[in-house]
Amino acid sequence: MAQSRVFRVDDNHTVIGFKASTLLFDVPGRFTRFKADIQGDPATLEGARVRIDIDARSINTANGKRDEHLRSDDFFDAAKYPKITFTSKEVRRDGDRVIVRGSLAMHGVTRDLELPFMAAEGMNGADVRTWSYRATLPLDRLDYGVGADSVAAKISLKRQVELDLLLVGFFEAAPAKAPVVKRSGAGSRK
Repeated sequence: MAQSRVFRVDDNHTVIGFKASTLLFDVPGRFTRFKADIQGDPATLEGARVRIDIDARSINTANGKRDEHLRSDDFFDAAKYPKITFTSKEVRRDGDRVIVRGSLAMHGVTRDLELPFMAAEGMNGADVRTWSYRATLPLDRLDYGVGADSVAAKISLKRQVELDLLLVGFFEAAPAKAPVVKRSGAGSRK
């Protein structure tokens, strides 16, 4: 029988990244603050569900001035839309891949998409069983209105952004549910 388990993210190796391209060069970046709620049986995917909440203000392209511009209303408008959220609707296996179909909410727009993860399992350097899920996916930033009104983006930024996701972590037993205790109401008679 399948056992529901909780995925604990290894923050040292997990990357919520992207690559945007201009006419002249690529701009790699990542989001440094996020919360992942991933549950299910890693062997069968029974009961699998995924929710990832990303802090839009945590964008980091290794250039402080550019990061402030990306947080502004020209791009992510992180003051108005502080969170980027992916919520799964279906998780299934397709050969070596784990396909997670769900919705991505960003910049006030929610759209469905599929994340095709390559899954791997093995022992890490500390001899602990570890799982990793890697997906690369092109995303049209204008589908979400990101940079749609930016003059700088119109001049040189390409529409397609490549998402680069690497989720690394450990599956643990799901916390036990608290037992339901039936109580007699005050003043009840036996």
